[in-house]
Amino acid sequence: MAGFAADATHVSSSGTLLARTGIANAFANAANLAAISSGAALATTPAGNGTVPQSTINTLADILGACIGSIGPSSKACSTLLINAPSSGSNGTLPTDTATAAINIAHNPASNVATLYALAAATPLFSPTLTTQPNDFTVGLNFTGSGLSESQRIVIDGSGNAWVINTSSVTEFSSSGSALSGANGFTAGGINNPQGIAIDNNGNAWIANTFGGNVVKLSSSGSVLSGVNGYIGIGGVGNPESIAIDSSGNAWIANFFTTVSELSNSGTAISPVNGFTGGGLNYLRTIAISGPGSVWIVSQASNTVTELSNSGAVLSGPNGYTGGGISEPWEMALDNSGNAWIANGTGNSITKLSSSGSFLSGPTGFTGGGLYSPTGIAIDGAGNAWIANFFGSSVVELSNSGSILSGSKGYTGGGVNPDAIAIDCSGNVWTTNGDSVTEIIGAATPVVTPLVANLMAPYSAPASKP
Repeated sequence: MAGFAADATHVSSSGTLLARTGIANAFANAANLAAISSGAALATTPAGNGTVPQSTINTLADILGACIGSIGPSSKACSTLLINAPSSGSNGTLPTDTATAAINIAHNPASNVATLYALAAATPLFSPTLTTQPNDFTVGLNFTGSGLSESQRIVIDGSGNAWVINTSSVTEFSSSGSALSGANGFTAGGINNPQGIAIDNNGNAWIANTFGGNVVKLSSSGSVLSGVNGYIGIGGVGNPESIAIDSSGNAWIANFFTTVSELSNSGTAISPVNGFTGGGLNYLRTIAISGPGSVWIVSQASNTVTELSNSGAVLSGPNGYTGGGISEPWEMALDNSGNAWIANGTGNSITKLSSSGSFLSGPTGFTGGGLYSPTGIAIDGAGNAWIANFFGSSVVELSNSGSILSGSKGYTGGGVNPDAIAIDCSGNVWTTNGDSVTEIIGAATPVVTPLVANLMAPYSAPASKP
């Protein structure tokens, strides 16, 4: 519940339908972590396809238990816990009870790890526990099955369900990790080497298939809506690599080589017969759309970012935006201010670009925190950036100003080896790891899903509302 909790007595949301979905999903996920009847930490999720970090959960319980089993707040165990679990950083507010301490640890899982772990090691009440000090106290569930194979991009729909693209299929998991796409995932409709996926406001999934040269549209239950072979040969669609949905429900497709296509929600071509061109487009990797409707594309071969208007006109000059540390860019995400965040695969850095094309992250981008070949990026409801750190086998969190929030090595809960990343309406962080998917529970600020036209907004947890 960390994404909805200000402290132990103020757990709430904005009250919108999406916020209610997020908070309901967060409550339901408790059953994946512990047996509701006994409170005992689980080893496997009830659906049977998820591994639970039982030892981490028991260790966290032992940390709190060191205080609960003591003579009270003045004891060494309690004072150590409360001093080392502030609300934020070294200057945060100190908790006065174990529930608030637990929430603060969830909000700051990389802080004071050694001191907190020592509390658990001194008074082990639950087992099994961690036998060595962890890197951080994130809690990650790891899911397998339903066709997961060389899984890449991942997106979240309005119900909080996760959609994952694989070598030759699409997998859908419920918000709590149960497989919704059968044993082998969705495969019909011309799905062939999918590389991009987006969800529209009707809950339909749009899949860009590079080898198939087509775009496939599936309903929320996996039924094919785009015919036997998908949308193909229209509007310049060819070798589609990435896809995004604008506020009108139209699909924008980044074709791998040099063009961008636009299709209506019904699958008719809006872009010219050869697509939109120019602006330095060259080996396109990612496409995203801002609230006002600008279309942003990263080009890997030319190390550029191109901005188009919603009519396809180039806004970023003949060669796109260059510099700022952009180096073999893989993924891009837009924040609520329209700033573009770019994961630089060979630069071991993150570049932040303003909505007007100015670099906000210095000449070489944001570095440190264990960034090592970042390949995926997502923005949470607080405006913080979450990065899939492929070779670093971690998830790195940066503040909106670029400060490192995840320690020197990033978060490693759930055994992540991430390629892509997404955040759901409960504040869970999902990553793809080849043949598995990890859900880091409650680590981020919740976002509005799906990310249509990048219209993300945080769910508030007002301190005045119990």
